[in-house]
Amino acid sequence: MPDLLQRGWDALTSTPGLAMLLVLGWLLYLIWLGGWIVLQKREPVATLSWLLGLALLPYLGFLIYHVFGPQKIRRQRLRRESSRARLPQEPDGFSGHSDAAELASLAHAASGLAPASATEVRLLVDGGETYDALLADVAAARSHLHLEYYIYETDHIGTTLRDALVERARAGVRVRLLIDAVGSGQPRRFFSPLIDAGGEVTWFHPTQFGRIWQRPWLNLRNHRKIVVIDGCIGYTGGINISDHQDERRRDDAYRDLHLRLEGEAVRRLQKIFVEDWLYANGDDGCIGEIAAQTPACDHGPIAAQVLSSGPDSSWEAIHRLHVSAIHAARTRVWLVTPYFVPGEAAMMALTSAALAGLDVRLLLPRRCDSLLVTLAARSYFDALMEAGVQVYEYGPRLLHSKALVVDDSLALVGSANFDNRSFRLNFEASVLFDDRALTAQLARHVESELARARRVHARDDRPLLRERLPEALARLLSPLL
Repeated sequence: MPDLLQRGWDALTSTPGLAMLLVLGWLLYLIWLGGWIVLQKREPVATLSWLLGLALLPYLGFLIYHVFGPQKIRRQRLRRESSRARLPQEPDGFSGHSDAAELASLAHAASGLAPASATEVRLLVDGGETYDALLADVAAARSHLHLEYYIYETDHIGTTLRDALVERARAGVRVRLLIDAVGSGQPRRFFSPLIDAGGEVTWFHPTQFGRIWQRPWLNLRNHRKIVVIDGCIGYTGGINISDHQDERRRDDAYRDLHLRLEGEAVRRLQKIFVEDWLYANGDDGCIGEIAAQTPACDHGPIAAQVLSSGPDSSWEAIHRLHVSAIHAARTRVWLVTPYFVPGEAAMMALTSAALAGLDVRLLLPRRCDSLLVTLAARSYFDALMEAGVQVYEYGPRLLHSKALVVDDSLALVGSANFDNRSFRLNFEASVLFDDRALTAQLARHVESELARARRVHARDDRPLLRERLPEALARLLSPLL
């Protein structure tokens, strides 16, 4: 190899014209691509990271940026606007207290989803409880079933749900299933019985060979978990369709949370599904049919604000609501998340709340399914604990819940992790509630999880090479995770 490199270098230096041409090409490449990145006006640290990578990896850096770099999706925004223009306008059904109403107004402006309410909300813990409720509601569907998942495995629960959907499709129920092509793969043969029965299956950003140049591709994923049944029952949260999330089948199943809702909030979930279906499928002929099949809902006693965010919007609605809710806290902030890679604004909000004397607790998995993210998360612990944040690590089951408890009445549950990927790259959905009873129920659940977790304490004697250095290096990639 050294001889080969030497011969290449000798050939290059023996032809000055070629060397000058390569240098000129490299400079033009840096100016053109660097200018494109700078004009996106993102965080200076992330921008400088990409510029440095592009300079050190000529041409290969362009390929990396093309696939993994930050992207906005104009087509998605245009189709979203088109679908919303043809769907019935939603009334404002939020009736929370002043802080919650202000947060709902912010969410409305950032995501375009009007505040709503729910007549009933069930907090579902783990896959067993969630799948039992879901299969019962699917079996009772009469007009349509809309399902949207990041991961849909072809295992026991995946087959059970597919067969339930096949039965409903044969009974005349319109079944539409949207699954992420990277999270789930594209098991077309597995879904053939559903398609043969009249159901429709669409993949979000399919990973076909040759499409890598057609941005977006690999890096922008649909991380939402949404089910809408007859327009009046909805599911959302963190639980996918996988035996890895069913504690009855696996001792190491993920520990997770999900929601079952009834009322106006379901119409907002329906709207998100229709927008995603239109973007992925292009079938805008179904909008009128879906609008006619979605019943009007009465106001409920539970104020509920459905949140959606993704790379088709620059407002980062879920990120803003997390940070704003923490800033609005008066007594406590309890955050549960499997991925913790906060930006500057989120880190400032958490430490400010703790410095102000609030009860701030952070519950993370002892080790998530990404070692890099685990290390990056731990690099923030010292600053958090110095400010007064209580940090806990849950295990041995992998904690996959995403929840936020603020004071006595604000509760947030959804699909979004507390990291840059969920806040800026993934398509996510969450629900913010202003309800004392539901918040108390969620707080009791978080307390029970904290009782099973180990509290992290600051240590000055942590090994440099085994812990502190790997964490510091992982943190350097935080803007890109």
